[in-house]
Amino acid sequence: MTHIRIALLGAALATLMLPAAAQTTGTTPTPTAPPPTVNQRKENQQDRIANGVQDGQLTSGETRNLERKESSLNQEERDMRKLDSGHLTSTDRATLNQQQNQLSNQIYKDKHNAAVQNLNPKSEVGKRAENQQDRIAQGIKSGQMTAGEAARVEGKDAAINHEIRTDRKANGGTLTGAEKAQVNRQQNHVSKQIYRDKHNARRQ
Repeated sequence: MTHIRIALLGAALATLMLPAAAQTTGTTPTPTAPPPTVNQRKENQQDRIANGVQDGQLTSGETRNLERKESSLNQEERDMRKLDSGHLTSTDRATLNQQQNQLSNQIYKDKHNAAVQNLNPKSEVGKRAENQQDRIAQGIKSGQMTAGEAARVEGKDAAINHEIRTDRKANGGTLTGAEKAQVNRQQNHVSKQIYRDKHNARRQ
């Protein structure tokens, strides 16, 4: 009889302890992921820029401006590391994080405004321009093109696009044979520059 009472008492105590154990388990805080590093944020922003170039949300001019800012930020980071034996201080990280936040906001604004690329051009000039944008986007995403290199080639593409718009406006929406030949030569130069930038020793 004593053994039965002990067994029943043990079972009752175990039943009472289950909710408490479950409650304790339920309140255990979930570990949070550490904030991204400077380099992780940089890579993420380059991916966002590359995607924007590829899907037409970013124009050549917008990409040029974003990559100039990215290149300037990279230079500032290198200077900071040079002053501290290759390391970043907590103040350095806070400064870079603030600047990356501003760049991130600008990427979002540029990708969601009314300015877009033509992803379905009919002219040979337009098709070459789209092809070069795809090559630049791939170079940015793969790291084959640094921010500075991307800024320079996008600056050249933006200048060509402006020239095309000006010529078309002066000729009722078309390009003359001489203008097409001139644009083709300029696009050849940009194409060679993209190739050189993607195959040199510099990496993002």
